Amino acid sequence: MAIGRFAPSPTGDLHLGNLRTALLAWLFARSAGSRFVVRMEDLDQANSSPEHGRRQLEDLAALGLDWDGDVVYQSQRFDAHDQAIAELGNAGLTYPCYCTRREIAEAASAPHGTDMPEGAYPGTCRNLSEADRMRHERAGRRPAARLRSAGEVVRVQDRLRGTYASAVDDVVLRRNDGQVVGNLAVVVDDAAAGVEEVVRADDLLPSSPRQAHLAQLLGLRVPTYAHVPLVIGPDGTRLAKRHGAVTLRERAAAGANPAQTLSLLAASAGLAGPGEVVTTRQLVPRFDPDRLPRSPWRI
Repeated sequence: MAIGRFAPSPTGDLHLGNLRTALLAWLFARSAGSRFVVRMEDLDQANSSPEHGRRQLEDLAALGLDWDGDVVYQSQRFDAHDQAIAELGNAGLTYPCYCTRREIAEAASAPHGTDMPEGAYPGTCRNLSEADRMRHERAGRRPAARLRSAGEVVRVQDRLRGTYASAVDDVVLRRNDGQVVGNLAVVVDDAAAGVEEVVRADDLLPSSPRQAHLAQLLGLRVPTYAHVPLVIGPDGTRLAKRHGAVTLRERAAAGANPAQTLSLLAASAGLAGPGEVVTTRQLVPRFDPDRLPRSPWRI
């Protein structure tokens, strides 16, 4: 039984795309008789808030989604993140990066090998001399911490997309303002929670090899993956506020109660007929990952 999870960022209300992913993640776990946990990825303290987190949990409950144990907050796990970065550093697998955002953007836009992910960092600072580092320090530049990779091509197995492979670049582990980056935190926190299957939107598929590689370096279990298609608006772009009533509360204000929204989400995944009223418990025996749509759901 693979423990599943849903891990939103509490920076605003969940929209239909988030809620659909949450429903599918819940169904992956519950249909297998597994535990399901919720984690608030509130690393970004400037934009995250307890109020947003509370509203998100209320929306999940309103749809009939439950979870096991207490909700975990990433902001309470900084010590574990720091320990992981220190472990990588002690193994000689990190280095300080003094590049500015503009320099990083220019470097990332340069041509890379065909296996490198989009936006890959080419290692500008990986072999700086001590004199170069001191020069940056005197100029007031604060370093980020990057992973020292060897361009390894890492393959992950996805239940919906099959085998996905990508080279791992020198990913940032901690920004120059001290904030730990999600690629590192998610690996550490999934392992701590015993998460064995990560179900999330397929725009995050390119991050999977990086995260799997970090898990391997830290001696942690690499989860299996299932990246579900995005929800898009009528214009074919990723669902956003500009597309109208896209949150549970906005839909309620327009006359659609949570049960109707659940039925809409279930129908989008082929789990209910158009307009059929269903509950989450009714969806569990109907759920078959192999029969899920592979293309985005256009509202």
